[in-house]
Amino acid sequence: MTTPETEILSSLVSRIFRIDDVTLGDPARGLIARYRGQLIPEDTEAAYDQLADALKPYNITPLFRSEKGQQIIYLTPTKPSPKPARASTNIILFILTVLSVLFVGSQPQGTMPGDLPGQILYFAKALLTGWPYALSLMSILLAHEFGHYFMSRHHKTAATLPYFIPLPIPPLGTMGAAILMQGTPKNKRVLFDIGVAGPLAGMIIAIPVLFYGLSLSHLSVIQPSGGLIEQEGNSLLYLLAKYFMFGKLLPDPATTHGLSYALYWLKYFFTGQPIPLGATDVFVDPVAFAGWAGLLVTSLNLIPAGTLDGGHVIYSLFGDKASKAFPFIFVVLIGLGIFWNGWWLWAVLLLWLGRVHAEPLDQITPLDSRRRWVAALTILIFILTFSPVPFAVFSGL
Repeated sequence: MTTPETEILSSLVSRIFRIDDVTLGDPARGLIARYRGQLIPEDTEAAYDQLADALKPYNITPLFRSEKGQQIIYLTPTKPSPKPARASTNIILFILTVLSVLFVGSQPQGTMPGDLPGQILYFAKALLTGWPYALSLMSILLAHEFGHYFMSRHHKTAATLPYFIPLPIPPLGTMGAAILMQGTPKNKRVLFDIGVAGPLAGMIIAIPVLFYGLSLSHLSVIQPSGGLIEQEGNSLLYLLAKYFMFGKLLPDPATTHGLSYALYWLKYFFTGQPIPLGATDVFVDPVAFAGWAGLLVTSLNLIPAGTLDGGHVIYSLFGDKASKAFPFIFVVLIGLGIFWNGWWLWAVLLLWLGRVHAEPLDQITPLDSRRRWVAALTILIFILTFSPVPFAVFSGL
């Protein structure tokens, strides 16, 4: 379609924008025109919709920006609609992830037979024993990812189905899942809704799963075992859940090593030290472990950086200022890596995922008060679910 005359475009823009100056661009390079000035309506979201609808017949998309305190409207050629992704890949990865999680959650019993048919039957039965863990964890992950997916559909922002990532080794059996936004969110409100829908939906499932799993768990003393002991880490929410179910902070130490109880817990919470041999702790049922994993997945996704869910939240709140938090987050993860070296891997991943934010078409329209309250709740969830030492591995000698 031929680009309309500048006078036509300017007349459409001037309905919602007081124009100070106009700079023409090259449509072949992705820019038709740039308008600097000030939006006339107070309702900037409605103003964007009005201009976008007016430009739609010309196959032109407006971009609202604020640069150096000045409002700018860019007119760009509308991008082609993304081709629907083939669902077969998503289905195959989902099945493989279910099998992977079943395998990690399995609890083989008895002695493995010596004959091949008997061994096949033995492994099949063992695999089926992992269903409570697999059902619990996959329910949380499905709720999280489809929270994103259905919110994207609600806001007419193209997105893929979830891609699950199998990893058939302990402790989880999966590296989680992700959906890919194929379209650009209309404004910060849409980006925010898509970002928070996943963690909130996942938490709705994870919390009852955790409490039900803890009701199936029991307390015992961490005894010297002659090998390595792996222990799930503590978040504030996990500590509170255990306290609610068992009436004490766990692991309950046999000795505080000369520290006050408060200082002992402060040190243990952030470092996983001292090693809690002899402490009373909850030996979690697989369902409880899945609930705990749901809290961990939520906190990892809510790290406030880049294209993670938490990155969408802080970008929606603070715009380009959100990028200033990245160096601080990176340094904190490097420091926490001293006590759990998995944070170093996350720090490296954030060099890829954490420095670029998803930018909506309209970057001027702010979050409304209701969404700001939800943002505060989401930040609180991150604080409550974050575990400084997600896994503690120590010698049981």
